[in-house]
Amino acid sequence: MRQVLVTGGAGFMGSDFVKYLLAHYPDTQVVVYDALTYAGRKENLAEVADHPRYHFVHGNICDLAKVRETLERYAIEVIVNFAAETHVDRSILDPDAFVKTDVYGVYVLCEAAKALKIQRLHHISTDEVYGPIPQGSFKETDGFRPTSPYAASKAGGELLAQSYAITYGLPVTITRGVNTYGPYQYPEKAIPLFITNAIDDLPLPLYGDGMQVRDRLYVTDHSRAVDTVLQRGQVGEVYNIAANQEKTNIEVARMIVEALGKPDSLIQFVTDRPAHDVRYALDTEKLRALGWEPQTSFAEGFSRTIQWYRERQDWWRPIKSGEYRDYYRRQYEARGAKPSEPAGG
Repeated sequence: MRQVLVTGGAGFMGSDFVKYLLAHYPDTQVVVYDALTYAGRKENLAEVADHPRYHFVHGNICDLAKVRETLERYAIEVIVNFAAETHVDRSILDPDAFVKTDVYGVYVLCEAAKALKIQRLHHISTDEVYGPIPQGSFKETDGFRPTSPYAASKAGGELLAQSYAITYGLPVTITRGVNTYGPYQYPEKAIPLFITNAIDDLPLPLYGDGMQVRDRLYVTDHSRAVDTVLQRGQVGEVYNIAANQEKTNIEVARMIVEALGKPDSLIQFVTDRPAHDVRYALDTEKLRALGWEPQTSFAEGFSRTIQWYRERQDWWRPIKSGEYRDYYRRQYEARGAKPSEPAGG
C-alpha cells in the first residue's frame, strides 16, 4: 500500500487531487494534512470522509514537530504539497502570511522529508513566478520575475525546494500551473466570485480594463498532470502545466453573465490592483512528452463549473458572509466600486 501525504488537501486543488488518487489508485492510502485556514474546508472532502483509505490530520506545515510526527505515524512515502496562501489581493494586504506558509512551510517539509528519507516531495508552484509575458510562452528554464508578494513567496519556496534537491539529494519534483478553476474553488477567485455574484444580481468587479489574459485549466486536468509527473516525471525536474485556452478577463465575465441570463450591466470596472500582470503563458512540451494533455475544453469545464455553483449554494452561501464580506467590502471601497452588498447574498 503506497502512503501519500497531501498537504493543503482540504483546499480547492488539493481536495480534487485527493479524490483523484482515491478513485484511481486502490493501492494508495491518502493522508490529508491541512491547517483549515479560511480556504481549507473539510466540507470539500465530505464525499470521501468515510473512505477506508482516507485519513485527516489537522496541522500547519510550519510546525516541524507535527509534520514529522505525521510522516512517521502513517509511514508516508510521498508528499504532495498543495498547502499555500494563494490569493494575490490578500498577499498585497498581508504579505507576512504568504512568506510564512509559502516559504518557511516549504522549508519545514524539506527538512522533514530529508530527515525521514521520503521517496518523493512534489511541490505545487505557479506560472506567476515567471512574471508577465506579452507574447510567446515561458519554458521551465526561463528565469523568475515575480511581481506580487504571492508570486515572490511561491518563487522563494520553490527555489528552496530546488536547493534541497541539489544540496542534499532530496527527491523533489515541481509543477508550475496556470490559473485553475472548477467546483469547490473559494469564491474570492475571479470565476467563482463572478458566478456567485451574478446569481445574486450583484456587481462583477473587473480590474482595470479587463483585458488581462489568462490561460485557464480545469481542476481535474491539473490533478492528472501532477499524477503524471509523480508517475513518469524525472526527479529534480520542473514541469509546466497549461491548457492553452487563453481568454481575457472581460471575455470570461461576459460569458458568465450570458450563461446565467444576467445583463452586461452587472460587470463593473474597478481600479486595477497594483502590478497587475497583463498575461501569463506556459510552454507544456516537456509535460506532454510524458503523455499528458488536457482533456477538458474551456467550454466544457466552464459549463460544469457554472452548473455546480448553481446547484451547490449550500456550499458557498455560508462562506460569503462574516470575514469574507468584510474583507471584500474593503477591497471594493479601495478600488472605487459601490455595490450595496459587496460579496454576499
